[in-house]
Amino acid sequence: MGNDVLLKEINGKVGTLKLNRPQRRNALSPDLLVDLHLTLQKWADEDAVRVVVITGNSEKAFSSGYDILAIPTELSPEAAELLKTSNPLELALNSIKNFPYPVIAMINGYCFGAGLNLAMCCDIRIGADHIKVGMPPVKLGLVYHPEGLSQFIEVIGMAKTREIFFTGHTYSGNELKNMGLVDHMVPLENLSETVYSMADEISKNAPLSLKGTKRILNMIGKYSLIGPENINEAESLISEAFNSDDLKEGQTAFFKKRIPVFKGK
Repeated sequence: MGNDVLLKEINGKVGTLKLNRPQRRNALSPDLLVDLHLTLQKWADEDAVRVVVITGNSEKAFSSGYDILAIPTELSPEAAELLKTSNPLELALNSIKNFPYPVIAMINGYCFGAGLNLAMCCDIRIGADHIKVGMPPVKLGLVYHPEGLSQFIEVIGMAKTREIFFTGHTYSGNELKNMGLVDHMVPLENLSETVYSMADEISKNAPLSLKGTKRILNMIGKYSLIGPENINEAESLISEAFNSDDLKEGQTAFFKKRIPVFKGK
């Protein structure tokens, strides 16, 4: 299922997943996300892959974000059943976050929206020096979901998360390191070598130590999550923005490449 949208490869103890929708700048479609979830679930059960590298199958794009226009196609019965009850983006992000071993994002091009959120769920981010990165919800009239915001806070802190989401700014060059959006930035021609050298080093370490350390770090990270007493209010704020005229204006302006005129309703 979905072999064309997600390419998979295992070399020794290192598994690679390549987002493969170059015609859509590797935008995250439901079938790609479910395939990613099922693959990571399978690799976790088999316990043979000790490091996962996620990248885009294009030097132009890691991922341009969630593809709201994509319709699931060629789904296996298992995937179709999952989509009836689950949010595919949530499934994929949680699978990355909770994969028992380290996951490295090899960012090799544009990385926006849910694509950047996916990178934030990885344990380490290594980017090529030409990449551009940003979170555009505020320019579209959307309120981002609490779990996604907490995933940014966990990686780059509250102050920088506020800046990224309030400005909707596109970051590049040294800004990426300064904001903590990438841990390492290297020339494109050195990207693969840098990533797989680190992956190889990690893969040789003690499995129980890797798994135990990642699990405990994830436990500590849960302190960034919103409390259950505030979930309903957060969902109400998201729904209000989603049903607003400003959202329609933001989407129209984005597609027409003009500055949106928001009215706060």
